Amino acid sequence: MDAQLAQYIPVLILLVLAAGVSGGMLLLSHLLGKAGRRSPVKDTAYECGMVPVGTGSPRLSVKFYLVAMLFILFDIEVVFLYPWAVVFRDLLRDATTANLIFWAMMSFVGVLFAGYLYALRKGAFDWRESPRREPPAAPGAPN
Repeated sequence: MDAQLAQYIPVLILLVLAAGVSGGMLLLSHLLGKAGRRSPVKDTAYECGMVPVGTGSPRLSVKFYLVAMLFILFDIEVVFLYPWAVVFRDLLRDATTANLIFWAMMSFVGVLFAGYLYALRKGAFDWRESPRREPPAAPGAPN
């Protein structure tokens, strides 16, 4: 057998062993399980001990989706900031990249800060329920 192929023998043994164990568990659960004893009560959806009532996907407020998008935005900001902070000192040693790397990240943070101020001004972080506005009355309609 070739020496390069011999290094894959442990991987092959692991794959065969994993397939055998998982297939054996499935076979044993099928043979030993009580598959014939079904009832409507057992087939109903389980909702944390509550009886499932209503539709499967209730309508959510637009504010929920806005907060979710803002979370993703600021979460991705950390993904970019952390590696930059780790290598920042090493990049300062080179005079050509010292100012470039600093101001590139400051512009990135500036754009994110502008987005944060915009979301703050629009009330995206206000968790209170906003009062429902009545549509304006038609001209000439009694009050």
